[in-house]
Amino acid sequence: MGNSYAGQLKTTRFEEVLHNSIEASLRSNNLVPRPIFSQLYLEAEQQLSSLEAGSRADNEEEEEEEEEEEGSESSSPPVSYQVKPPPEGCCTTDGFCQAGKDLRLVSISNEHIEVPSGFLLVGAKSPNLPDHLLVCAVDKRFLPDDNGRNALLGLSCINEVMAVTTECQSEAMDEKGFSGNCVGCGKKGFCYFTEFSNHINLKLTTQPKKQKHLKYYLVRNAQGALTKGSVICWKGAAVDPTPSTAAFSSAVYNGKESPKKQLMKNNLSALTRPSVLGHGNFPYLCGNINDVIVSPLLYTCYRNSQSLSRAYEQYGASTMQPISEEMQLLLTVYYLVQLAADQVPLIEDLEQIFMRSWRESHLSEIRQYQQAVPQAFPPVPSHITPVTSAQLPWLAGLAASSCNDSVHIIECSYSLAEGLSEMFKLLIEGKLMKTNYVVIICASRNRAIDSCIVITGKYQARVLSESMLSPSDYQKEVSYQLVTGKVETLGSFFSTLCPGYEIERHQIRPFQLAVAQKLLSHICSIADSSTQNLDLGSFEKIDFLICVPPSEVTYQQTLFHLWHSGILLELGLEKEHLTKQRVEQYVMKLDAEAQIKFKIFLQNSMQNPHTLFVLIHDHAHWDLMSAMHSLYPQAELSTGLVDRLLNCREVKEAPNIVTLHVTSFPYALQTQHTHISPYNEIHWPSSYSNGVDLYHENKKYFGLSEFIESTLSGHSIPLLRYDSSFEAMVMALGKRFPRLHSAVIRTFVLIQHYSAAMMAVCGLSQMKNYTSVETLEITQNLINSSRQCPSGHGLMVVLRIPCIPLAAVAYERLYNVRERLALEDNFEIILGNPNSGITIGKHFVEQLKIWQKIEDVDWRPQTYLELEGLPCILIFSGMDPQGESLPRSLRYCDLRLINSSSLVRTSLEQELGLAAYFVSSEIHTEKAVVNDVLESDPEKLSSTDNEDEEIATEAFCTESSPPQALSNSTEETTNNYERQKQKVDKGAQTTISKHLPPVTEQLDMKQNIKSTQVSITSSSSPPFSSSSSSSAPTHNSFILQTSQCSMTKASKQPPIVFLPKLVYDIITSTDSSGLPKSSSLLPYHSVMWASSFRPLMSKMMTCTEQSLYYRQWTVPKPIHMDYNNRNEGRMDTFHPRRLLLSGPPQIGKTGAYLQFLSILSRMLIRLTEVDVYDEEEININIKEESDQYYHQPGDMWPDLESFKKMPFDYTIHDPKYEDASLICSKLQTINSEDRSMSRRQEDMYTCRQTTRMRLSKYAAYNTYHHCEQCHQYMGFNPRYQSEDYIKSPTFTPTTGRHEHGLFNLYHAMDGASHLHVLVVKEYEMAIYKKYWPNHIMLVLPSIFNSAGVGAAHFLIKELSYHNLELERNRQEELGIKPQDIWPFIVISDDSCVMWNAVEVNCSGDRKSDYTWTERNVSLKQILQHIEATPNVTHYALIGMRKWSSKTNSAEIKEPFSCCHVHDFLMLNVDLTQNVQYNQNRFTCDDVDFNLRVHSAGLLICRFNHFNVMKKQIAVGGQRSFHIKSKVSDTPVSISPAQYICAPDSKHTFLAAPAQLLLEKYLQYHSHRFFPLSLKNYSHPVLSVDCYLNLGPQIAVCYVSSRPHSLNISSSGLTFSGLLLYLCDSFVVASFLKKFHFLKGATLCVICQDRNSLRQTVVRLELEDEWQFRLRDEFQTANAKEDRPLFFLTGRHI
Repeated sequence: MGNSYAGQLKTTRFEEVLHNSIEASLRSNNLVPRPIFSQLYLEAEQQLSSLEAGSRADNEEEEEEEEEEEGSESSSPPVSYQVKPPPEGCCTTDGFCQAGKDLRLVSISNEHIEVPSGFLLVGAKSPNLPDHLLVCAVDKRFLPDDNGRNALLGLSCINEVMAVTTECQSEAMDEKGFSGNCVGCGKKGFCYFTEFSNHINLKLTTQPKKQKHLKYYLVRNAQGALTKGSVICWKGAAVDPTPSTAAFSSAVYNGKESPKKQLMKNNLSALTRPSVLGHGNFPYLCGNINDVIVSPLLYTCYRNSQSLSRAYEQYGASTMQPISEEMQLLLTVYYLVQLAADQVPLIEDLEQIFMRSWRESHLSEIRQYQQAVPQAFPPVPSHITPVTSAQLPWLAGLAASSCNDSVHIIECSYSLAEGLSEMFKLLIEGKLMKTNYVVIICASRNRAIDSCIVITGKYQARVLSESMLSPSDYQKEVSYQLVTGKVETLGSFFSTLCPGYEIERHQIRPFQLAVAQKLLSHICSIADSSTQNLDLGSFEKIDFLICVPPSEVTYQQTLFHLWHSGILLELGLEKEHLTKQRVEQYVMKLDAEAQIKFKIFLQNSMQNPHTLFVLIHDHAHWDLMSAMHSLYPQAELSTGLVDRLLNCREVKEAPNIVTLHVTSFPYALQTQHTHISPYNEIHWPSSYSNGVDLYHENKKYFGLSEFIESTLSGHSIPLLRYDSSFEAMVMALGKRFPRLHSAVIRTFVLIQHYSAAMMAVCGLSQMKNYTSVETLEITQNLINSSRQCPSGHGLMVVLRIPCIPLAAVAYERLYNVRERLALEDNFEIILGNPNSGITIGKHFVEQLKIWQKIEDVDWRPQTYLELEGLPCILIFSGMDPQGESLPRSLRYCDLRLINSSSLVRTSLEQELGLAAYFVSSEIHTEKAVVNDVLESDPEKLSSTDNEDEEIATEAFCTESSPPQALSNSTEETTNNYERQKQKVDKGAQTTISKHLPPVTEQLDMKQNIKSTQVSITSSSSPPFSSSSSSSAPTHNSFILQTSQCSMTKASKQPPIVFLPKLVYDIITSTDSSGLPKSSSLLPYHSVMWASSFRPLMSKMMTCTEQSLYYRQWTVPKPIHMDYNNRNEGRMDTFHPRRLLLSGPPQIGKTGAYLQFLSILSRMLIRLTEVDVYDEEEININIKEESDQYYHQPGDMWPDLESFKKMPFDYTIHDPKYEDASLICSKLQTINSEDRSMSRRQEDMYTCRQTTRMRLSKYAAYNTYHHCEQCHQYMGFNPRYQSEDYIKSPTFTPTTGRHEHGLFNLYHAMDGASHLHVLVVKEYEMAIYKKYWPNHIMLVLPSIFNSAGVGAAHFLIKELSYHNLELERNRQEELGIKPQDIWPFIVISDDSCVMWNAVEVNCSGDRKSDYTWTERNVSLKQILQHIEATPNVTHYALIGMRKWSSKTNSAEIKEPFSCCHVHDFLMLNVDLTQNVQYNQNRFTCDDVDFNLRVHSAGLLICRFNHFNVMKKQIAVGGQRSFHIKSKVSDTPVSISPAQYICAPDSKHTFLAAPAQLLLEKYLQYHSHRFFPLSLKNYSHPVLSVDCYLNLGPQIAVCYVSSRPHSLNISSSGLTFSGLLLYLCDSFVVASFLKKFHFLKGATLCVICQDRNSLRQTVVRLELEDEWQFRLRDEFQTANAKEDRPLFFLTGRHI
């Protein structure tokens, strides 16, 4: 290769220039390196000169760095650096600049920092503050830049800023190569890092260098806070701050077939089997096929990533090329270079890297169609030169040059065979000892690139090979190694080291009730849908069947909860004397015998069509195998049983079966082929929303996120831990025994550790050397726990061993060691097998019986919950937990043996779910746990995801009393945790008990008293026991137990969890949004990703959003039971009666769904029953008694002439107006005590007396009612020609009751034709139309959106009269007289539910003798009867009584009354043309209208033989009006006294109509305006032209100012006040002067504005008799734009 460019580069300099140019290309932000040779030969000479200078500087700097690092490792002390003394008087505090300003990141992260253009914020490390970063502003030109000269290719996520650079300045350049500012004091222009380091008080002892002390970029997170970003990588290696730590375990295994194994014969039996991941033309391999594992993972990953995602097809896929194979391989090399020696690659990481690279290369095209996601790098041009196959080996080799040979590149020319041959040769020669990955590249210009990656690292190869085993193959492999004796060498190895081997009753928490109600709401939604998939109205009762996995413990624990819930008795399914055999009929274990019980269930459902059967599938993520495919050919009959039973045709088609899937891990039920609609998912609610506690519970759930949070900085007690000593020994033995499965090695090491720990605790102190600190801590606390409690209570240690054969080996060996050490009475060892029950020794059974007060001789514990307080090691076996719950005495959850090679999200989370816990929020604790969780609690849940709890006992470590920390202390403290990383002090054998402060002791004592035994009373011994934590007779013993009982101490805090290092790293690693990496794993074994091109999940995703994510991006494999559930392009794959309840493990889902059954049953009953108001009429004693009767008791209709003679009864008798002002009609003497307010405002609806009534066949219904007869009910029918119709159209004003209003009158009208119009507000029209699409809607104008019922009545009447006039004009043309047009309408409340008629029997000897009976009749019968009244058009208003069970004969003796009518009335719009409803009114508008009608001389008739029942509806109506402050959205209670204020004052304005404020103020505080009127019923307030409620202690007298009005005789009446409300021109001065007032009587004038107020005073000559003061003027508390009402008060002269 010649040098043809001016300057004639020397050969050595050419190589340097070439190297630096390639490196500069690699460091570029452009994803594809720039052309190399064009730079060398086409750039100007001065550019080459500068390049040479840069190269020399780079070399010199690297040499100096190496020398310095070598010096630091030698025994000679480093050369000291003399720091320039600081100026006198300046600040020298660490973390502050010399000007005294704080620079620490934790202090100023939320402050606004001015950053000049071209500068970046970076974090500096001070040797004196190792836990802090100091914030600095540095010119980015002196940092590793982004122009390609100083940065390696970044692999960061979108939201991270990763700088991956190499240092390229010499020491001289470093001294001058700096420009920075102080962000504290603002001082600028530091040109030397030495000067800058002095200013920020770094106090260095070595030469200041920015490469050493500027460590991190600082970035703003989503909340705007400054946080630590990526590392400033001054050296030439890519750094990922969140390294991946899992194997290629989440890949798709059914991709391309493994290539044929021929080619070479090499004896690799002594080595770990390398794993080969090939791509392209792979050669044949020959020899022992077990020596090499060939995996399709990489091929599948590359293939998937080269196919465009469906999400981008809309962007024009034809113009957007997939990522090239060359770029894929180069990115793969960079990814492998990043991985540490104890890390393994994760296929999801690689897919996301490819995804991001592809997106960035097509950013311009994507931005044409969508808003681009903010990138961490500047925009990349899409038309960039791709990596060529010729460049690829160079670039890959350069990338691997800085990784200490952990990645080795082999280039071959013809085929992969030669590269593989070289790799095998190097492997056998031992030259790949430090190499974890060998990348073989066969690049040719004429064909596609071939490549493969050989995983030669022993740890990585083992993890990958084991991850390829199915669960059954895993069990088979381990069993084979145990049976064939392959583990004997391991056993002999260890032999050289170690010489020997109260549960409370069912109680529902607010959370569970909320979830049950959500379930009920979804059931109602299904019933309400137009598809008619569930007819709740046709069901009379509930039945159910609970399906659980085939775990005997889970089965027994479900029986236990079902027994204690009482649900069988409540539903009426069983009688009082309940037996265990009867309870077992409702729980089905999914085993070989399940089909018999399920067949009975199906038969019952077919034989009882009016019973709703709920099929509950608990732990629903277990066994999702298709009935047609099986993952395990040799599996039991139970495999695929869920599919065979729950998905059978009978269940799908049965209209009376609802299926409820319940699980903590719903992901596999949320695929593209799921049976469950996203609208039928119910997720466990969050405790908090915007900082508000939604459910006030005294317990807080402690689950996965809380465990993870305990590991973060600032939490002194990390509850997730790993055992580094254990991991190191496993790693070493893995290298020594490469062919043994890692599960075997890990199990034997842990058995060794527990055995040695038991011996060490028993006095053989030298055995501490053969165990780890963690295992010693567990064993020591276990053995000592029962010794420290007078009752012998102890701790539980769960040792999770998924492989059943290994669990049996562990049980046998630990059992033998325990026996040899004579510890058989100290603690029990239990082998928990999912296929069998619990077996424990007789000694421990007797202890449990004593503690739980059980007298049954044959009792044995059947659930783990019944082991409460038993000191034991529970060896928990089985490939997956099956819903077993653990007691509150659980202290350690040892998960070090879980399968960490084949990782999916469900597997990881269900293992950690074993430790889920409830802690109490009543007692504040140290920040040791989580911010929201205030206290640990003995609250251990009990169910499949259990709900039973017990009351809290004791506090965590409080800050006021830090516990003593010794290595063998039973307390878990920070010091103890730190010491476990050190060698155990052999002499430390003393236990120090914790001393609680006095307040805590007292509180603990009280709580312990509350946790005493709750015995179960029964005539016979119950089949399920109820246990308590302890029993103690005196307060002193409680205190003693609190301070000494280890079980009590264990039960008040979550357990400590030990994990494999690999799993620990995955769980605690989070992405930029804070989402744990485990959440991004493949969700389940039997599903796969739909595409590699999928977005990242985010921590901010809700459960619903996660569900939608999985529904879009996962598909079931053929072995999944949902695989065939697909209809292309159709949405009917969802089953309409199938629901999914998901919630965290152990949170209480069992209690929630049992409660759901309860309230569902009650709802079905309530569908046939309603609460109706049942109140006596009020003011009966005021009613005028008369011996004169105008009609006979049996008269069917009123006689018009007789009725005209009846006096009008002004008194209100409706009980809903008990707190309303009495209306006086003459001088009356009323007991002042009779009218006192007996109910508060908030009691008006909740405390009114009701009676439960069964609905008749003539009832009105709400939207929840469905039946075949009325589902086409439209609210109107034009068949007016038929005889069976109602002439009067019905209008129903309504607000806030779109679901609960009784608008279905089909049955009430008994099928008769009628017109029914709903009167709604404009803003509610859409929601009413949704629920009642077939009804006619009269929509009020938008100006009435905030109006009351008066506006609705006003517009109904006006519209009706207008229609009457139009109809009369139309009919008049046909020759029909106007008076022959029917003038009546019906105005009905939306709560009228049933109507009754009284039948009077007058067959006695005398006319006065009669009997009567009441029966329910149809509304049609009543309306037709009233419409047939003789001379009916002479009546203005016709109404009926309100029903009451206390009605007596006297009230119905007179069949008709002339009095007020309410709730349901017929209105003659013709007669009442000139009498209007007050459109401004909110309350008492019917009373006001009745008085106007009567004073106009019109007749009001009440049919006393008819009555209406009103249903109590707890929502809507008047409750829709909320009075709140206008300036603040914060809900604050505002008293009625604040509803008015002085004009022009600074009073807080309210967001409520002025009329409402007026009416409410007068109701509660009118005595301030009318002090003489208070309880002065003989001197009422004169109210002109209106009735306003002034409260029950003030009487009013209504008079009308209209000419020819009917008014009471006021002669002899002296009034205590005068109320003038919006007076019109009919009110004149002469009219008012007719009335007489007490001296000192008060006047209140109310007008629309202040000007009208003054005009009214003048016009009515009020100043002649009334004295006014300026300060007596008021207004409602409205802003000017809300048009307040103004009052003026005065005193009578």
